[in-house]
Amino acid sequence: MSAPRYVIGVDVGGTFTDVFVWDEAGRTVTTAKVPSTREDQSKGFIEGIRQRVDDFSQIATVVHGTTVATNALLERKGARTGIITTTGFRDVLEMRRRDRPRTWGLWGMFEPVVPRNLRLEVDERVLADGTIETPVALDQVTARARALLEAGCEAVCVFFINGYANASNEQQAVAAVRRLWPTPYVTAATEIIPEIREFERLSTATLNAYLQPVVSGYLDRLEGELKAHGSAADVLIVQSNGGVMAVETAKRYPVRTALSGPAAGVIAARAIARAAGFPNVITCDMGGTSFDVSLIAGGEAALAAQSAIDFGLVIRTPMIEITTIGAGGGSIARVDAGGILQIGPESAGSDPGPACYGQGNDRPTVTDANLLLGRINAERPIGGKLDRLDTDAAREAIRVRVAAPLGLEVMDAAEAVLKVANAKMAGAIRLVSIERGHDPAKFAAMPFGGSGALHAGALMRDVGLGWALVPRFPGVTSALGCVVADMRHDRVQTVNRHLSDLDCPALAAEMRAVADQTEVLLGRAGVDFERIDRQFEFDMLYLGQTHTVAVPLEMTAKLTRKRIQKAFDAAYLAAYGRLLEAIPVRVLNYRVAVTGRRPHFDMSVFAPPAGGTLESCQRGERTIRVDGADLAAPVYRRLDLPEGAVIPGPAILEQPDATVFIDPGLAGRIDRHGNLIIAREGAHATD
Repeated sequence: MSAPRYVIGVDVGGTFTDVFVWDEAGRTVTTAKVPSTREDQSKGFIEGIRQRVDDFSQIATVVHGTTVATNALLERKGARTGIITTTGFRDVLEMRRRDRPRTWGLWGMFEPVVPRNLRLEVDERVLADGTIETPVALDQVTARARALLEAGCEAVCVFFINGYANASNEQQAVAAVRRLWPTPYVTAATEIIPEIREFERLSTATLNAYLQPVVSGYLDRLEGELKAHGSAADVLIVQSNGGVMAVETAKRYPVRTALSGPAAGVIAARAIARAAGFPNVITCDMGGTSFDVSLIAGGEAALAAQSAIDFGLVIRTPMIEITTIGAGGGSIARVDAGGILQIGPESAGSDPGPACYGQGNDRPTVTDANLLLGRINAERPIGGKLDRLDTDAAREAIRVRVAAPLGLEVMDAAEAVLKVANAKMAGAIRLVSIERGHDPAKFAAMPFGGSGALHAGALMRDVGLGWALVPRFPGVTSALGCVVADMRHDRVQTVNRHLSDLDCPALAAEMRAVADQTEVLLGRAGVDFERIDRQFEFDMLYLGQTHTVAVPLEMTAKLTRKRIQKAFDAAYLAAYGRLLEAIPVRVLNYRVAVTGRRPHFDMSVFAPPAGGTLESCQRGERTIRVDGADLAAPVYRRLDLPEGAVIPGPAILEQPDATVFIDPGLAGRIDRHGNLIIAREGAHATD
């Protein structure tokens, strides 16, 4: 039997499951897009692969970006979970940071994922310096664990105050719980995040426990389905930090998959942009449910130390910075009680889908508006679920729900839907660019997802972006990200010492030892790496401050206080523009990231076909509505366009996984990797 040849990336979104198949032997790429199966994502997962691969035994690796954890958090459908904590600290999870869900007004409700009656206390106490003031009462721990089991808990989190400073009490308690707990779903807070900030540590660990049965059950089903179809492939899961991890690691740390799918899209965008010569891009992932935005500057994606999936659900683990709003293709348009047109956050998803799907939904969506305005071809819907789209149903939904309440003509109402959706998306782009000091004119938008490329021109105009860079396969970009992502693991440990008190040789030895341990974890995944990189940084601040700056450090040279101070000064100056002289400096945490670089993916496989002309690729013409005027727009087969072809707007480019709309006044050019670079008409696309 020949060696397995396929590396497959699968990204499951709210509406579609996207599949990217890389044939390593034949150096060819195929893609698929099938409806997601929300009741069990593994069904759509297998169906998508089955459409492109006949022999599952030929699959070498499957890399998966999943929304199972995200959906469980947003819908509050995790496992029944209990907490065992230090006496007096059961309410840390509910008190949070005393923020509120609405900026204006002192009202708003928050319900933690673990109710108060399942947050139980035991006697123990560790001081902030690591001193054990009160040893843990193990008999109480055992009694509390039994009580949680009797209450129907599937998972439990053990969290002791100041555990980051000395984990001994917590480790003893966890060992006692694991001896009697019938499942592996026991989370120790210090194993998840041994870092100062009690609420963030408890929240992250609790959500890990809350997700363990859900994510583990899903991954077990997925592996079972692959084996049933004859596959012995290695399965890797995309993490929120943009790296991948083995399935067993994902089962232990499911909280690290909370933004798995969107992170894969950013990783793909970075690789595509680098190959195309664009170091600065703003990713615009518009699927059926949401619009996800992230900024890549100087070729690097921004990482955040923590994020909130929903109000109060705080996860403190390295994540690619992604801003999400409810403005996908399936986002529902409505007129509110004040007579204002609103888009989302509610989505029609894949079932029943937009009104034009003809599956019983009579509320209009962004997709319905794009169809009515001529951007989408009713006879060639993406995804393969439908033979055609119902234009009359889209028209009626917009007429009843938008046009009539606002006193507009139907086509004007459809344009209004797009303008409001574009305004929401432009606001999200400004949030990650202008409000953080970046000039959008120096950035290219990279629209992807099934709907993103329909809005590229509007976003360029509304935000002032210099270009738009549309990937070769925009509808499956996140699935491509699964294939190109490296394996990465992050570790953090609180130090909490003045720089002047730091034992630099001992600290350097400890950090290198942590890196060695993490590299062993990479080795267990059974993946071949081209090389392994290590990154070290400190979280530092001036005495009296609350917020830290990230201070990267090379560990090849001897670690000294002078080197650390110099690196801190540079990082602080870059962030705030001035130093605070004569104020002592504190090292709060150190962070270690170990990245296994997977084999380089050559973007030249996306090279457009040689020969051909613009005219030979045209498949017809369609009437579109733009700013109240009906225009004739040529329609092209996007994947047949040759390198160097220039397409003036208005124009429509169709392909199986997405549709691209080039606005009037803009022009697109096909580059050597098959990307479409859109710029203002007459401007050189890379000026």
